[in-house]
Amino acid sequence: MESISNITLSEKKHETKRIWVNGTFDVLHRGHFELLKYASSLGKLRVGIDYDGRVSELKGPTRPVNVWEDRAFVMSLIKGVDSVVGFATQEDLEKNIKNWEPDILVVGSDYKGKEVLGSQYAKEVVFFNRIPDYSSTKIINYGKDSSSW
Repeated sequence: MESISNITLSEKKHETKRIWVNGTFDVLHRGHFELLKYASSLGKLRVGIDYDGRVSELKGPTRPVNVWEDRAFVMSLIKGVDSVVGFATQEDLEKNIKNWEPDILVVGSDYKGKEVLGSQYAKEVVFFNRIPDYSSTKIINYGKDSSSW
């Protein structure tokens, strides 16, 4: 019986607050996992992922490395992620955030002092300190440099 009530308490905890995180999530690294772990500890986590065209606009013509369907599939399997949605434009992103009605929007600390899209639809914005030396671009570039092997 104890395990059943523990599950119920855990489920209630995650239902109390709605948490939103968004990003490209193209080549995952420890920083992404730390962000997701933290965000999911706050409540029920929905992750918004940029569609491929938007990633190309933001990151350049060689991105994304992984198509949206694969990025969403992997994200959906990560412990603590409750749901995944996609968006193609800033307007789509804001619409998704508005529809989710998050209690907390979690964003990287590199957005401190900048406009955080959709923040007007969240009760609170929390900045997550980036993990130094972790970067998808750095990983991709490392792979391109054959002398680094």
